[in-house]
Amino acid sequence: MGILEVSKSEIKEYQKLKIISEMVLLKEHIKLFEQKYGCSFIEFERRIKQTAEDFESWDDYLEWKAYQRSFEGLKKKIGEIDRAQDIRIAE
Repeated sequence: MGILEVSKSEIKEYQKLKIISEMVLLKEHIKLFEQKYGCSFIEFERRIKQTAEDFESWDDYLEWKAYQRSFEGLKKKIGEIDRAQDIRIAE
């Protein structure tokens, strides 16, 4: 087979697109919670810590928090890709 030429920027863009596709799915879940509770995660977190225990809300809180953390982690990963100077190809 011949040699495949790919630039650094193409590899970086491909990796970013993979991450963005994951972020879109996470954002959809986040939006559902925002619509259900009519607020952002930060506001919901503040509310839930001030109210009596409600198992459904706490379950939603834990799930929403996981989506939020994953989303923020992926945003950070995109920044790391943008700043990457070297690229290593793993087999």
